[in-house]
Amino acid sequence: MLESPIMNLTWLWAGFVLVMGTMLAVDLGVLQKKAHPMRMREAGIMTSLWVLLATVFGGVIFGAYGRDKAMQFFAGYILEQSLSVDNLFVFILIFHYFRVPPEFQPRILHWGILGAIIMRFFFLFAGISLLQRFAFLFYVFGGVLLWTGGKMLLSGEDHAPEPGKNPALRLLHRFLPVTEGLHGQAFFTRVNERLSATPLLAALVVIEASDLVFAVDSIPAALGVTNDLFVVYTSNIFAVMGLRSMYFLLAGSMMKFEHLKTGVSVVLCFVGLKMVVKDFLHVSTGMSLGVIAGVLALSVAASLVSARAKR
Repeated sequence: MLESPIMNLTWLWAGFVLVMGTMLAVDLGVLQKKAHPMRMREAGIMTSLWVLLATVFGGVIFGAYGRDKAMQFFAGYILEQSLSVDNLFVFILIFHYFRVPPEFQPRILHWGILGAIIMRFFFLFAGISLLQRFAFLFYVFGGVLLWTGGKMLLSGEDHAPEPGKNPALRLLHRFLPVTEGLHGQAFFTRVNERLSATPLLAALVVIEASDLVFAVDSIPAALGVTNDLFVVYTSNIFAVMGLRSMYFLLAGSMMKFEHLKTGVSVVLCFVGLKMVVKDFLHVSTGMSLGVIAGVLALSVAASLVSARAKR
């Protein structure tokens, strides 16, 4: 639990909800009022804005709770950001499969991220509650991260997901027919007086289902950094909220980050190992932040050098 007064926590929750609510309202009510593809300049500005907001919020946590909580926030933010970037390729496959044009992709990602915000809260709350009640689950989560990170590190090839075989899509087909073509930016339409889903809704359903799969890695990893609900949730959501603009910023150059998956796998193994040996070896928050940031920075640098050498 947080050691600071409850009143400080209440104001911080209120500030967090206000910032997120305002940004979501501006995004959907203003920026997405007219469907348009997000250009590189707009994506760069929005990505920078989210990084700035996260940095400022981390500074507020530092002022309210001290250095350790602030470092936990930044460690969780960087970790979730790296996991999110590694999963952007899945979004590319989903949009390609459903033939979603660039002008409608921001709208789908907006609602997809809104769903992720709600799901992450319940998952993190449940995870923390389980850890408080069953301490041994901490080692289980650590083992899951070690297994996942090791599998990623040792696997020779990536197995691209197949959106058409997603169980959530099959479930959607059981309740609603899905039209062949788009109907503007609508998620639903009527065909012969029968309510039908459009490919935009199908893409959204698959994206939400994919986030459930992503949570298998990200939730235990986040809890490996801190089990403080406020810190872990806010750091997680700041990273997720910036994911949409980052997608359009990096979508055209994802293949350049060929070593990022290696970096992410090493980080997952590190966090998992930290969780497993916590009773025998204490790893400080500062060291965790340094290792996470350092490994990811090296993987990005190695990717850029490799991409330049191949030109």
